[in-house]
Amino acid sequence: MAGTATERETRPGGRDGARVCLVTGAASGIGRAVARRLTGRGHRVIGADVKDTDGVDIQADLGTADGRALLADAAAELGGGRLDAVVACAGVGVFDPVTVRVNAFGAIATLAGLRPLLAAGRDPRALAVSSVAAVHETDPAIVAAVLADDEEAAVAAARAAVDRGEGPLVYASSKRALVRWVRRAAVTDAWAGAGIPLNVIAPGIVRTPLSRPMLENPETRAVADAGVPMPLHGYADPEQVAPLVDHLTAPENTHVTGQVVFIDGGADAVLRGDEGW
Repeated sequence: MAGTATERETRPGGRDGARVCLVTGAASGIGRAVARRLTGRGHRVIGADVKDTDGVDIQADLGTADGRALLADAAAELGGGRLDAVVACAGVGVFDPVTVRVNAFGAIATLAGLRPLLAAGRDPRALAVSSVAAVHETDPAIVAAVLADDEEAAVAAARAAVDRGEGPLVYASSKRALVRWVRRAAVTDAWAGAGIPLNVIAPGIVRTPLSRPMLENPETRAVADAGVPMPLHGYADPEQVAPLVDHLTAPENTHVTGQVVFIDGGADAVLRGDEGW
């Protein structure tokens, strides 16, 4: 359910030259770790999430058009008309069409909707959080509908996948579509031409509230381990992902754009081999 901006600091811009960064999914998991990392670096963070809790300045459901519009309006207000970094981290992992609405259309709307604020920012950077699941089997109809910006067709294709017992394809397809959208958009005049690097990170299995039920069940954990083999250090914690996000959204990143950076303990290399790059 879409909400409203909470009554927190509304001072435009950053303090003492700090960057103004917006992070969706800031209530938990990777989003919260990123928000805390950026705050610890002295930046001003505007947190957004469907939940109204500590660290959340904008309560909005990115699975809905109203929530996406609310995010853009509140971000403009709280950021004083500009943003220096946007991290689209909000996501869900259920075998339901809502996964496509949030993971694909919600993330794309976040990036596209806030791009004008980035264009007004200082050394602007943008990043989306996808998943190594983007290299798994997908449903071409879902991916094609997302890339055609046809949300209802994507939802219908997702519902059909669930109905025929292929629910896992919905999550992978939402993440694949997000990756492909970023790859397309990053090199356009609106992004590269405007001096805004736009990238994606693809984590492996990260210990978050989203993954906890899967990891606590021996059967689903075995399936996850087979699908996302992580020979380097195994599962990650959100705090181990946050530094990569920090780097890719920092002013020092001047030329990395349109890239999918895997932070997956080697899973992509195992799954796709030496030709998968």
